[in-house]
Amino acid sequence: MSGSYSSAPGVLSEAQKVDVRRFCGYPAYGAGAVGFESWRFFQAYGTLEYRMNNLAPAEIAVVANYLATLNALEAAIPLASGNLDTEVAASWQHNPQEVRDRAALFDGWRRRLCGFLGLKPGPAMETSGITLIV
Repeated sequence: MSGSYSSAPGVLSEAQKVDVRRFCGYPAYGAGAVGFESWRFFQAYGTLEYRMNNLAPAEIAVVANYLATLNALEAAIPLASGNLDTEVAASWQHNPQEVRDRAALFDGWRRRLCGFLGLKPGPAMETSGITLIV
């Protein structure tokens, strides 16, 4: 999303809800219920939808601030690719980890939004590797 939203005060717009879903790692909501295989029947997705539709005005303001920050961080990641072809120019030296560092910062803020909403990060934010359950 572009980060430009319009909605009634105290209500998340549809564009804001789309951004909350994707930043929290949840898939697109779709146009309507199709059948019982729909993701809407999983508890985490329902909790997200309930929270977005029942936030207090002060909470909506916090979410809007998160969205502004996340949109800026997300936009900065592809811009960093402009430096991938140059390692050193005059006294300037490229950070070879810039894209990774920006992505990690972006993901950290995504997790903060999930924490504020009281949700586990969605499937798109799952980390690969070994998970140990004790």
